[in-house]
Amino acid sequence: MKITKVDVYMLDAGEQRWQREPIICRIHTDEGIYGDGEAGIALGIGSTGAFGMVKDLAGLIIGMDPMNVEVIWNKMFKSSFWGMGGGAIVFAGISAIDIALWDIKGKVLGVPCYQLLGGKFRSKMRSYASQLQFGWCDRIGPYGKPEEYAEITQYALDQGYDAVKIDFTQIGPDATHLPKSECEGIPTRKFIDMVEARMKAVRDNCGWDFDMIVENHCRTDAISAVIIGELCDKYKAMALEEPTIPMNPMMHKAVHDKIKTPIASGERIFGRWHYMNNFMENNVQLLQPDVCNCGGLTEAKKICDMGQVFDVTVQAHCAGSPISTAAALHLEAAIPNFCIHEHHFRSTQPSLTVLCKYDYQPERGVYTVPELPGLGQEMSQFGMDTALMHVVVDRDERGL
Repeated sequence: MKITKVDVYMLDAGEQRWQREPIICRIHTDEGIYGDGEAGIALGIGSTGAFGMVKDLAGLIIGMDPMNVEVIWNKMFKSSFWGMGGGAIVFAGISAIDIALWDIKGKVLGVPCYQLLGGKFRSKMRSYASQLQFGWCDRIGPYGKPEEYAEITQYALDQGYDAVKIDFTQIGPDATHLPKSECEGIPTRKFIDMVEARMKAVRDNCGWDFDMIVENHCRTDAISAVIIGELCDKYKAMALEEPTIPMNPMMHKAVHDKIKTPIASGERIFGRWHYMNNFMENNVQLLQPDVCNCGGLTEAKKICDMGQVFDVTVQAHCAGSPISTAAALHLEAAIPNFCIHEHHFRSTQPSLTVLCKYDYQPERGVYTVPELPGLGQEMSQFGMDTALMHVVVDRDERGL
């Protein structure tokens, strides 16, 4: 079997287009079997860079055997030159192609991807309702008032979730975006009172018998994160996510040394080499690799296995298209150190789910791993027909 061509798409997420332009590749073979994969630049800027990176990397694999997943991964990593330096765009491109290859391999062998990763520890994955500051399902935010945070939390709990995640720093009291500068350094009393009022409202109105992850999105630095971390201790948070910029792992340690709440991070770290320093110093307790940007299923499994050596538990970051959800579920089913699955607010929206063939959603806060061969997910015809960009790569133009 040989790879004959690669289609690269930038999909149109409709009303989410302002922040999400999913980059998907479809790898074709001479036996008619194809596989889909996603580059995990799921939000913010960088989608055009990821589109170009997948296109460039695709030229390296034309004519290769798609079953040789590790061989292809190492060729992309080393022959691209920049792969060995890491980075979001390069590793997102590698991830998209790698996931598509696993999809092909599963289809050829007639088994779900989790079987190829070693078999499943679990069929069902507990999940949490993520990013409630923006709303949940048909209750659209953003929210600014403390009582609104309690109301949207209760709305998710009433659907069967027993865990939620909220960024209490992202939205101001007037329900508009709060500048990052407000969250750094020694924060004002007004800022801290705003964060605490929201946490307190959630606990006072919704109770203490559910888990709450506090999301910071790297908006804080070590100084302000410690102050919020103390509130996390007070209000019994499950974890404090991305308290500082992850490029200096010592700052995660500085926060962890001063609070009891576990630190969650990893969605903006790429390749096993970049994760190692966080493990060595016990900087992260809840690891959040994104399968679509850390190096694909090949690399994500290695990262999770390495994390187990350091007693690190795992929740895959999942904020892209339904293809990213399927990839995360297969990984989480196949690792012993799984903690919980992230069900993102955006993943409940039709503008995203319509881009793929199947709409996998949790029931009463519990996800089931897909059982179809390969990923068990692929682009819909609608997603391909409405794509914002599309190129076909059918030869190696670089001769690498």
